[in-house]
Amino acid sequence: MAEKEVFKKEASESCTLLEETGPLMRVLICLFLLSILFQGGCKERVKPPSVAGAFYPSDPDTLDQMVTEFIQSAEKVNVKGRLYALLCPHAGYQFSGSVAGYCYRQIKDRAFRTVILIGPSHYSSFKGVSVYAEGSLLTPLGKVKIDKAVAKRLLNREADIRFFPEAFEREHSLEVQLPFLQKSLKNFKVVPLLIGIPTKRSYEYLVAKLTELLREDEKTLIIVSSDLSHYHDYETAKAMDHRVIDVIERMALEELQSLLVSGRVEMCGAYPMIYAMGVLRMVGATNGVLFRYANSGDVTGNRQRVVGYAALGIFRTPLTETQKRLLLDIAKRAIITYVKERRKPQIEVNDPRLRANGATFVTIKTRDGRLRGCIGNIVPHMPLYRSVVVNAINAASSDPRFPPMRPEELEEMEVEVTVLSPLQPLRDVDDIKIGRDGLYIVKEGHSGLLLPQVASEFNWDRDTFLRALCQKAGLPPDAWKEARLYKFSVDIIK
Repeated sequence: MAEKEVFKKEASESCTLLEETGPLMRVLICLFLLSILFQGGCKERVKPPSVAGAFYPSDPDTLDQMVTEFIQSAEKVNVKGRLYALLCPHAGYQFSGSVAGYCYRQIKDRAFRTVILIGPSHYSSFKGVSVYAEGSLLTPLGKVKIDKAVAKRLLNREADIRFFPEAFEREHSLEVQLPFLQKSLKNFKVVPLLIGIPTKRSYEYLVAKLTELLREDEKTLIIVSSDLSHYHDYETAKAMDHRVIDVIERMALEELQSLLVSGRVEMCGAYPMIYAMGVLRMVGATNGVLFRYANSGDVTGNRQRVVGYAALGIFRTPLTETQKRLLLDIAKRAIITYVKERRKPQIEVNDPRLRANGATFVTIKTRDGRLRGCIGNIVPHMPLYRSVVVNAINAASSDPRFPPMRPEELEEMEVEVTVLSPLQPLRDVDDIKIGRDGLYIVKEGHSGLLLPQVASEFNWDRDTFLRALCQKAGLPPDAWKEARLYKFSVDIIK
């Protein structure tokens, strides 16, 4: 501001001295002076590094070589499906750099354009979320530009999301990610978010906005910055850390929150991970994949007080044909066991994709196509395979439209498993595609759901589908016009 005031003073004095010159000359000279004022007052905000020389080398060549070696030494893990997010450590490079290299090896030379960096605030206490909204962040390797357009979309003072500059002054959790990004991606920008004291408003608003961004642009990536357990002995740390890795791999958000509250796991970036998992669940991420785990004891040799580090990716991974067949077999086994023996079968699955939380419906029909039972869940609050077990048993025994199945009906049954994507708000009914979209309606305490295959089987058009949905929810046929509507896609296994 001082520099800007000097420009103002000099411009004013110069214009006064020119009062006796010609009108045209006065205008030209004043415009020239004002242009200098404008340039001086609108200089780009560039945040200098806070921890160069401490958490990582300040010498550009040394830093370049170190980060390059970390990335090149890491293994590339081939995973089918879309990568939505990474969990990366943020300790000093001598401790966690080799683990971080596994994160960035997975995105080396990929075309991500916007990286949403979410980390904890270690030094500043503030309510909600601080967004670094414009300018650049400087490292010894050069500038990293802020995606100003995206950052501005996130700011909302009423939702406790604003730019709180003091939070970034000493913070390292996001800064240490930047040199790795500079050596992994080209033509990218970042949106740095620091989580302070979480609020319900900031969580709901930020999850909704980031969900929109990831749905709009497949070249947007979330990076959560977090170390794991702190200062336990080596074996205790490993047990705690693999517990938290397991729940992240399974996308078990509620279980993660419960474990954190109980103290059975630790993450210094716990709140950033919770915000991110809220988004990842909404966009349809299915499971996490561990690239690398280590702790500081593996580096220093001191196993008495260690800090845990993990490199994880969160993906939307399609089901393989083998996995589909297994889910169908599980459904049949659950129905047969329950109908014959009135007990739930003991089924354990080791496949990480099937152990990840999911939402399913199980449909039972007779061989001539008549419905015999259909029950499901729309929120992924249990492992996918367990959802199939529970819904298969309920479809056979608890569908209020039918009596419980009898053993003699088992040989005549046809079973179908439907795996649901997350619900997505439907803004325009013209977007409904028969055969692709399932629908869910909520209005005045009533709710109802119809799977997409129902509309296909009965050859309904869009209007008939909407009226049938209202009827399923116990609402008037045109209630959809003033109700909350959601759509979802499915993977049908039969």
